[in-house]
Amino acid sequence: MPNVPIENVRLDEYAGVLPEGEIEEVRRLAGYLKGASVQHFNSTAVGGGVAEILTRLVPLMRDAGVDARWDVIDGTPDFFLATKAFHNALHGAEEEITPAMLDTWKQAQAANADKVRDCDFVCIHDPQPMGLVENRGRSKWIWRCHIDLSEADRRLWSFLRGYLERYDAAIFHLADYGRDVMIPQYVIPPAIDPLTAKNVELPAREVRATVESLGIDPDRPIVLQVSRFDRLKDPAGVVRAYRLVRRSNDLQLVLAGGTALDDPEGPAVLAEVRELAKGDPDVHLLDLPPDAHRTINALQRAATVVVQKSLREGFGLVVTEAMWKGKAVVAGNVGGIRRQVLPGTTGFLVHTVEGTAWRVRQLLSDPALAQRMGEAGRQYVRDNFLLPAYLRKWLLVLLSLRHPERRGVVDLAAAAET
Repeated sequence: MPNVPIENVRLDEYAGVLPEGEIEEVRRLAGYLKGASVQHFNSTAVGGGVAEILTRLVPLMRDAGVDARWDVIDGTPDFFLATKAFHNALHGAEEEITPAMLDTWKQAQAANADKVRDCDFVCIHDPQPMGLVENRGRSKWIWRCHIDLSEADRRLWSFLRGYLERYDAAIFHLADYGRDVMIPQYVIPPAIDPLTAKNVELPAREVRATVESLGIDPDRPIVLQVSRFDRLKDPAGVVRAYRLVRRSNDLQLVLAGGTALDDPEGPAVLAEVRELAKGDPDVHLLDLPPDAHRTINALQRAATVVVQKSLREGFGLVVTEAMWKGKAVVAGNVGGIRRQVLPGTTGFLVHTVEGTAWRVRQLLSDPALAQRMGEAGRQYVRDNFLLPAYLRKWLLVLLSLRHPERRGVVDLAAAAET
């Protein structure tokens, strides 16, 4: 049985959301892979964008006729401390990666080796289970990177590259994240699922009741950031920007997030932000459980402006979610956020606390502008970042690896979608 239970999700459920013919095209592509087996590996079954994507991508693959499963690597607390340091260093932060950390990581790969199945394709997500490739057999191995590697720590990347060279292909969010390695590389931005509890339409009364239950006034402007309590998401910077805005505007700030097994720094970051915001009744820090998807949905729909002041970002699906709900976004000019926020059209890109405050104040003062940006953002997400289109691109990659004699044709089709 799969390590992670698989939901029952069907492609036909998206018929009312997607352009006509898109589901039929996905099924046609999947027909060339009928019966193929795929095993996905990541580091946590709940919490974070990767787990959310796999929760829906894997059952959609199965519905399309691909025998997909999902497993999670087990690790000690020291392993997750080490991989959090890996994550930060690969994003360009200064981290000391010690020999002990590398040994801990290697030990976890060996301890999980028996989870690798004899499949047609093994898809490894991010660095945590990357070393499992040492156990490869006949399978085609794909490394799916959800991290911005453009400023990766050179020593750590040199270590991981030795493993990546054993893969058959790598997938990145953006072309800028690709590396100089001798394997095929593909560009597939991630996507959101419009039918999940986090993104489905909600009645206005439910949105209002949810906000009120959290002690937030739905009749006053709400500025919201949804993310893990992670220093790279800069929640402290959001608090400082809020303090600048409130000098001239009435508003409430909501920082909604939580922690996950593979992110041991979360509680410490939350404590730091609580200390910074202490005594201000208009700052609401919500430490939500991993399954609070409907609550997050309601918060995003209630928000006047959505902020994502990331300092580093792989892609930033929380930005995609907010845009799908028709919200203007003020976000850090980093990573995949730049692919989503079209400055002056779907939101604003910012670099500093002061710039964040300026753009938030502008949107609070001009509701018509915020509405136009929100409408443009929703359409942009519909055209580019919904899950069935993401599945289509995955199928193209699998076909490329299964039928290398057709790789040129498949790669051209994939390129047209990115």
